[in-house]
This record gives sequence, C-alpha cells and structure tokens, in this order.
Amino acid sequence: MNSEKGPSARIVRVLADELAGLPSGTRVASEAEVGRRFGVGRAAARAALGELERRMLVSRIQGLGTFTRRRVDYLVAPGRAPSWSRTLREAGASPRTVVLACDDVPLPDDVTAALEVPAGTRGFRLVRRSHIDEMPAAWGVEWLAHELVPELPAALRLEESLDTILRESASTHPERAWTRASMEPAPEEASDGLGCRPGDPAWLMVSLARDGADGRPLLFTERWVRADAVRVVLELGQGRDG
Repeated sequence: MNSEKGPSARIVRVLADELAGLPSGTRVASEAEVGRRFGVGRAAARAALGELERRMLVSRIQGLGTFTRRRVDYLVAPGRAPSWSRTLREAGASPRTVVLACDDVPLPDDVTAALEVPAGTRGFRLVRRSHIDEMPAAWGVEWLAHELVPELPAALRLEESLDTILRESASTHPERAWTRASMEPAPEEASDGLGCRPGDPAWLMVSLARDGADGRPLLFTERWVRADAVRVVLELGQGRDG
C-alpha cells in the first residue's frame, strides 16, 4: 500500500493517532466497521488495517480479532539469567506462561549434544505458550535432562518460572551460554501457538542455558516470538560481571 496517497492513508493517520492513546490489548474496529466509519469500501479499510499491522501498531490474533499492541524490549546478553518472565517484567510488561505439554522422552541427538549428555538420555520436552499483557507472544519447546528436576511436571503446577524451578529444585544458577536469533517465517505449529498466520515473520530464538557455578549445560530452548510483540535487543561483549 502507498501510505502517502489514497483514502487508506487518511484512515491510517487518524487511527494511528487514536491507537497511540489506548492500552495494549484494546480491540480494534473490524474492516467493516472501519469502512462504515470512513465511508470507504472493504478494500481500502483492509489496506489501512494492513498498514497499521505492518507498522506493528496492531496485532491480528487468529480467531480473536485485531488489537492494539506495544512492543517490549527483550534483552539478550551474555551471563544474563535466561528467564523469559523476569526479563519481560524488568521491561515493564506483564508475562504469563501456559504449559501445553511436559513429556518424559528420550532426548533427540542434537539436544543431547547441546546438553553434553549421553545419547539416549531421558529428559523432558516442555512445550509452553507465553503471553504479554494477556496477548499471545511466544511459543516454544524447552529440553532438559530428567535427572536435573525429576519432579518437573509437579513443580510446574506450583511455579510458572522454569528459571525459579532450576534454582530452587536443582540448586543451579542458570545463565545464558549462547543465543541465536533470526527472523524467519513462522511454521504452522508455531503459528498456531502464536495466533498468527503461517509464514508471518517471527523471531526464532535458539539458546542454551548453563549453570553459572560449574558451567554445565542445563536447558536447551527453541522459541518462536511474535515480531509485533517483542523487539529482540542483543547486548554484545562481556557479561555484566565481566
């Protein structure tokens, strides 16, 4: 869409100004409602809402509608605790995580290699969806060895933060060993968890957490994150204590 000309440009300017003063998660008018308000056809209304989405001022959640959204900075830095909830709270957001599955399975070969455990080691495959300000924001799979926290399913019923569980139940001090972040088209499984369309751009974040005390690998994570919900900020160089 040419954002400088045409009826859609005027709609975008008006709605962008209005949306700026609304709380995150406020429902936005539908294409039909926008068309009636501004006296334009469905195509112009759709183009205007699409431009607002392109600017990441609104999010379309499949099956729910379109909502205002503020992007939250997610800081990734060496030596930093790999806690999704803690990082987002420090950024001023309200995170919430839902456990979708926690299965006791043999760890895949790439995971055993990352965790430096023998092939065939049993572990937990933890699938979770995370929300920011009650809006879907991330979906991912986390892997850890069974012996690290044998009671993980029960622990997750009492404590949402995996970082806290690893600290309190396994007596470890998780910190980031490394993280890879790239913008990729969301595959179908991830898009279902994120509430976006398959192929929509999303952050793919693959990371390894280690024990800050003895350096052993603890947790391998593959997480998809909505680009309209989170701005990934990479802090390079030495860790905070370096």
